[in-house]
Amino acid sequence: MYVYDRANELAKDIRESEEYRAYKELKDKVDANATTKGLVAEYKRLQFQAQAIMMSGQQPGSDIMEKLQKVGEVLAYDKDASDYFAAEYKMNMMISDIYRIIGEACGIDLDMLKK
Repeated sequence: MYVYDRANELAKDIRESEEYRAYKELKDKVDANATTKGLVAEYKRLQFQAQAIMMSGQQPGSDIMEKLQKVGEVLAYDKDASDYFAAEYKMNMMISDIYRIIGEACGIDLDMLKK
């Protein structure tokens, strides 16, 4: 049980971190605006679709990449969306670092997470 207790403490520390608080505040702002929320969801959907295609060894079609670029350009002019993506990136970096630390402690090969 001790490991799970520590994991719950870590989760609490993450929720209390400045990175999480900034992320949560900006996510709430984005979610409060239906248009921005929809554009962010569409951008993430297209991004995931393009990454899935690349992982299969292919290149995404120009239609997907053009849509991704257009939605990205619109979102770049939305301060809340831009700030949200920056905060999400910081959160993802923190989570990746934590995962790397735990993985190293367990001897798990995590070369793909190296910066």
